[in-house]
Amino acid sequence: QVQLVESGGGLVQAGGSLRLSCAASGSIFSIKTMAWYRQTPGKQRELVAFITSGGSATYTASVKGRFTISRDNAKNTVYLQMNSLTPEDTADYYCHVYGTGHWGQGTQVTVSS
Repeated sequence: QVQLVESGGGLVQAGGSLRLSCAASGSIFSIKTMAWYRQTPGKQRELVAFITSGGSATYTASVKGRFTISRDNAKNTVYLQMNSLTPEDTADYYCHVYGTGHWGQGTQVTVSS
């Protein structure tokens, strides 16, 4: 059974930074692509970034240059460093084992203007 637990969300002013963490249980972490998604009320969940088991990262255009996804396979943890935050980044952020049904419970990020 895979469990994903996100942390690090909160309230921040525009221009600020937050670092999200997702700790995974189970042995599949190191061999799987991990992803961060976000969702706002009434909208579909949006892929923010993903990182392969080898560390190759891909970002959606709106966060490129501001967000950095990384992983520590020894700690079974994936991170999302978010800089230069804007109110448009306000959402619930979810960790996901890419291509599977495994999702975290989400962590809320609120960016005030």
